[in-house]
Amino acid sequence: MTIKENKKNASYFDSTNRGPLFLEELIGIYKYRELVIQFVRRDVITRYKRSALGFAWTMLNPLGTMLILTFVFSNLFHAVQGYPIYILSGIIAWTFFSQTTTASLTQNVLGAPLLHKIYLPRTTFTVSAIGTGIVNLVLSIVPLLLIIFLMGFPFHITFFFIPLSIIILAAFALGVGLLFSTIALFFPDVVEMYQIALTAWMYMTPIFYPIDIIPEPQRQWLIMFNPMYYLVEVFRQPIYDGILPSWQIFNTAAIIAFTTLVTGWVVFSWKANEFTYRT
Repeated sequence: MTIKENKKNASYFDSTNRGPLFLEELIGIYKYRELVIQFVRRDVITRYKRSALGFAWTMLNPLGTMLILTFVFSNLFHAVQGYPIYILSGIIAWTFFSQTTTASLTQNVLGAPLLHKIYLPRTTFTVSAIGTGIVNLVLSIVPLLLIIFLMGFPFHITFFFIPLSIIILAAFALGVGLLFSTIALFFPDVVEMYQIALTAWMYMTPIFYPIDIIPEPQRQWLIMFNPMYYLVEVFRQPIYDGILPSWQIFNTAAIIAFTTLVTGWVVFSWKANEFTYRT
């Protein structure tokens, strides 16, 4: 075969003829789904590999936090029936969000050198962080069920709504993780600042206190500008209140979650090619 024929038969990658970056990234993460699963498996196993209790820590961590907060605040909020369940359901939702978004930032920074060696979708690290968080969240529900049983608290049929609540939580966490990972690409200090912001955000969210104790003007402001209020309530109400979230809360949570996800995915995909140059 001549050189001319080789050139004719050769295939070239035209970078100017690429499709939408967000769609290219979405297709890429689907093609590399087995790699994402392996990353999730690695994270779940290595996290507790040297621990005597192993995976039990995933269930004991929220349970221990619940016991401490119940001991500290039970007298203050004694009017809240089934207070340990109220706290634990909120802690599980918040822990999932905080751990997955933090892991997204750190894994994108630590995994960046790998991008210089092989090709893989840039969203791989964030998606795998969310997958690991979902595994931990499901395990955390086990002690919640145990507390419900030991306290004689009613088990509501609405508990089966929880998978949909998890999907909405995961969508929001993925969007936030992608957005802040993009910002951290240009401003590395964001990784440390995010930890401070998370602490403030946690106390602004009614996780261990009922929102009724907040005066009406401040309550309206808190609800209006705190997306995690809706996300926590979508998770907590089917468990604690035994009701499906109202359309207002559910629609607001879903709109916030998927708008954040789409925005984060588009922005991250747009800037993803700069990761290898800035790390």
